[in-house]
Amino acid sequence: MKSSEIRSQFLEFFKSKSHDIVPSAPMVLKNDPTLMFVNSGMAPFKEYFLGNGTPKNTRLTDTQKCLRVSGKHNDLEEVGYDTYHHTLFEMLGNWSFGDYFKTEAIAWAWELLTEVFKIDKDILYVTVFEGSDDADTLKMDTEAYDIWKQYISEDRILKGNKKDNFWEMGDQGPCGPCSEIHVDIRSAEEKAQVDGKSLVNMDHPQVVEIWNLVFMQYNRKANGNLEVLPNKHIDTGMGFERLCMVMQNVTSNYDTDVFTPIIREIETITDTNYGEDEKIDIAIRVISDHVRAVAFSIADGQLPSNTGAGYVIRRILRRAVRYGFTFLDKKEPFIYRLVSVLSKRMGDAFPEIKSQKQLIENVIKEEEVSFLRTLDQGLILLDRMIEDETSKEVSGAKVFELKDTYGFPEDLTDLILRERGFTYSKKEFAEKLQEQKNRGKEASASQSDDWVILKEDAEEEFVGYDTLEANVHLTRYRKVTSKKDGEMYQLVFNLTPFYAEGGGQVGDKGYLETPDGDVVYILDTKKENNLIIHFVKNMPNQLEATMKAVVDSKQRYRTECNHTATHLLHQGLREILGTHVEQKGSAVHSKYLRFDFSHFAKVTDEQLRDVEEFVNARIAGRLPLQENRSVPMEKAIEEGAMALFGEKYGDAVRTIRFGKSIELCGGTHVENTADIWHFKIKSEGAVAAGVRRIEAITNDAVKDYFAENDKAYAEIKSLLNNTQEPTVAIEKLQTENSYLKKQVEQLLKDKAKNIKGDLKSEVTQVNGVNFLTKELDLDANSLKDLAFELGGEIDNLFILFGSNNDGKALLTCYIDKKLVTEKNLNAGTIVRELGKHIQGGGGGQPFFATAGGKNPDGIVKALEDVKSYLK
Repeated sequence: MKSSEIRSQFLEFFKSKSHDIVPSAPMVLKNDPTLMFVNSGMAPFKEYFLGNGTPKNTRLTDTQKCLRVSGKHNDLEEVGYDTYHHTLFEMLGNWSFGDYFKTEAIAWAWELLTEVFKIDKDILYVTVFEGSDDADTLKMDTEAYDIWKQYISEDRILKGNKKDNFWEMGDQGPCGPCSEIHVDIRSAEEKAQVDGKSLVNMDHPQVVEIWNLVFMQYNRKANGNLEVLPNKHIDTGMGFERLCMVMQNVTSNYDTDVFTPIIREIETITDTNYGEDEKIDIAIRVISDHVRAVAFSIADGQLPSNTGAGYVIRRILRRAVRYGFTFLDKKEPFIYRLVSVLSKRMGDAFPEIKSQKQLIENVIKEEEVSFLRTLDQGLILLDRMIEDETSKEVSGAKVFELKDTYGFPEDLTDLILRERGFTYSKKEFAEKLQEQKNRGKEASASQSDDWVILKEDAEEEFVGYDTLEANVHLTRYRKVTSKKDGEMYQLVFNLTPFYAEGGGQVGDKGYLETPDGDVVYILDTKKENNLIIHFVKNMPNQLEATMKAVVDSKQRYRTECNHTATHLLHQGLREILGTHVEQKGSAVHSKYLRFDFSHFAKVTDEQLRDVEEFVNARIAGRLPLQENRSVPMEKAIEEGAMALFGEKYGDAVRTIRFGKSIELCGGTHVENTADIWHFKIKSEGAVAAGVRRIEAITNDAVKDYFAENDKAYAEIKSLLNNTQEPTVAIEKLQTENSYLKKQVEQLLKDKAKNIKGDLKSEVTQVNGVNFLTKELDLDANSLKDLAFELGGEIDNLFILFGSNNDGKALLTCYIDKKLVTEKNLNAGTIVRELGKHIQGGGGGQPFFATAGGKNPDGIVKALEDVKSYLK
């Protein structure tokens, strides 16, 4: 059975059990501070498990894209070495929110596996929670055990410990016992020798878990205690790739049709054969897995970068490049070429991978080029490190610096060092790595108390589209402590006019006023698992009172101007550059806006002017806001509304229209485009291959910008004696400056020629070498020319010049090529060492190198010490 059929049969089976099929949520999470990526099937439904939202149906089913590379569920380093772990994987799931529980979940799982998929029940094992004798003192899950007895013999029902059979979403929140279903696909001979039950949860590649049924019946509080949930939920997750392995009668996920087309393409591109060499096989598995993770992340809006989720994606891609570089001998970009195969195989189930194909290819190719350049630079740095080493063990701190500062992988360093007969201190490397991890943990560490519930409230209502003030009741609060912000409190109200950060728009600020006049400032507003959370430094003194919540109107107004401007900018870019332009990200603040979009070339100055004029024409056109808060999604798309990839939309959406611009948007906007006053682009540049970024300002920020420009213009005119044509005057100055520069260069050349004769007489003999050191008042180019002229006239010459140019020290070293060979001298190594005297560094070729520094007083010492290299 093909993988596409397996996926379809799973969803249709649960549809027949009254479940609604829902699409996969984007992998990149936006309203959950505890996760960067969706790492399990239940992550998109956390708000329902926590009671912060109500699903349209209490029974849902889906196939969810998941990514596990960091945090508690870190599978990255295992990927490629075994046949069943992945970074990106599909999780098939069925969900019950306070509806059915263990009886139905177990019955349907068994029916699907044994009757629909026809998996032999004699190769299946199930596990149940055995209970715990720790602080939780939980009893064995006899309810699940008794249900399983109806379907499978008791010798195949195994008792599992808390690690394997009690599922928790994190340190706090809903949790409960779980029942895993394992499959034994070993040969009959292997089964006869070793009983399958002894291999369950023992990391055997052919005895693996395929489905986990989680029975959420508890809530873990901040103090570690468990409380029984009023509504019990079902959360199941089946590994799609593992299921395909079983259904297609193979013993590796990589032998299923999920991966084989990608592997065949890698074989073709790299001229290798999968299945003949273990190192090559591992590399091919790494690459075939990682290209999926990176491609889907980019499609969902997460580009590789140096921070946060973007850094995780960059790490995954670089790991793939590294394996291709080291084991498949690929020294040029090739991973981007796999996207076409991936798009064909998965584009029907996940249309975003097909529609974003060009962008994904461009981004991956640019990342490959960049990292291959890094590898080349790292090899040069490693060569220097080996050259400077006096023993056969390299410092672990240096290897860590190579990784941390230059991005050169530790395992590649290890491989090259061993090839050259060197080792490095792994203990020292590990210590440096741990120090870095500790710094990161300390900086990001935070602790949340349990929510204190004051009033039961089904749903917090947002009223901020219509008003900036509202009388509110505090329904819950909790204390949060972090190293960055110290102690903060998070408040939730029955309703709020405060907009929570989302859709690129920043959260509102403002204040809360109690009846007795006590004022508490709201510093930020965010959304977490469907709760609108207000951040404050201190609690109001009347918790039960009706309070007045007031949004900072000036900041909201400026933010609204910038948000509406992004919509007009999006429209303008599509009009001027073409309809291929799509929004790839935005940041809407009160002071500025940032807009990322797909486009495969630099936007010209003329095009930027056209876009600016387009937006300002709509501002001058005084277009009114046309808002519709509850439009069926299909109808909105039919009307031309722009939907963004990487965003999660419900069945009913909000549309924002200004003239012909119409977008799906939950943000706040001006009532009329005239409120924006004026739009000004400040910069345009590249974010990644095929993604450009515009930064712009509106309203008050533009007024300030024009005022600053007027002031600068007046100052320039004043410096130019109040000329009426400052442009002409500046052009004249530039011409004169260019002429004078040429004269200075000629004078320096003449000066160098004049002193060349004097310098010849200062050459001395040191151990058979013609030796010259001198501090000169010349620039870098003149010193270089002088050194090579002297070298052309005097054999066996060794030169070190020093120069002080406007407080910056410069060392220039020239060595006759014959001396480089015969005496094993290296100008690059010498200037790097002597550069320490001038508090700088440098490098170059063995026969010529330079160093720069910030301490001219060290030049004399450098000129003195250089003689030691000839002894």
